[in-house]
Amino acid sequence: MKLAIGSDHAGYLLKSKIIDNFSDIDFIDCGAFSEESTDYPDWISKVGYEIKNNRVEMGIVICGSGIGASIVANKIKGIRAALCFNSLMAELSRKHNNANILALGARIIGHELAFNIVKAWLGSSFEGGRHLRRIEKIERIEGEAER
Repeated sequence: MKLAIGSDHAGYLLKSKIIDNFSDIDFIDCGAFSEESTDYPDWISKVGYEIKNNRVEMGIVICGSGIGASIVANKIKGIRAALCFNSLMAELSRKHNNANILALGARIIGHELAFNIVKAWLGSSFEGGRHLRRIEKIERIEGEAER
């Protein structure tokens, strides 16, 4: 499996820990590359474009709260980023919303909880069915916004 991952300075340490903890995954590290202060849109958008340009199917974005990261990611057409604070949210974001980006708040959750959330997210898949109809409606709204 190949994933894009990116963070700002606040998420740098958690990003590094996730890469180390999930060594069976091939990560494209989109930055940041240190804890030196930086702007999250610069790094988070790179993860979204890796997905949009079909270089990876999914990604993980991290900032201090996860809020800014999820907002930036969701600005990119075709991205469904879900900010998750527990494993159930992560599982449902894949099963019901077909989330292709997991957003995490490094200052909100600890490393072990983050690992559990990532594991639940990666271990779940889209159920389709009635949920597909809802995703199609989201895509129509996205298309209307471009006009």
